[in-house]
Amino acid sequence: MRREGAMGIIGTIIIGFIVGLVAKWLHSGPNEPSGFILTTILGIVGASVATYLGQAIGWYHAGEGAGFIGAIVGAVIVLMIWSALSRRIA
Repeated sequence: MRREGAMGIIGTIIIGFIVGLVAKWLHSGPNEPSGFILTTILGIVGASVATYLGQAIGWYHAGEGAGFIGAIVGAVIVLMIWSALSRRIA
């Protein structure tokens, strides 16, 4: 594995965790995913959702990713969906 690839993965994990923490702080609720791994996955999925929606709307071009704020917005959207689904199941 090249050094840039490993640093990119580690950077993605760190930023994903920070984005997940901020999103959980902004949208707090009793049925949130908890733990380091789920918080990190929340941030990474949130960034992916923001990138996809931004490209669909035309804010980002192909190959461009969402910024930090966009990733937080995407993670909050994912948390809102998570909350709605967990209320329906419970």
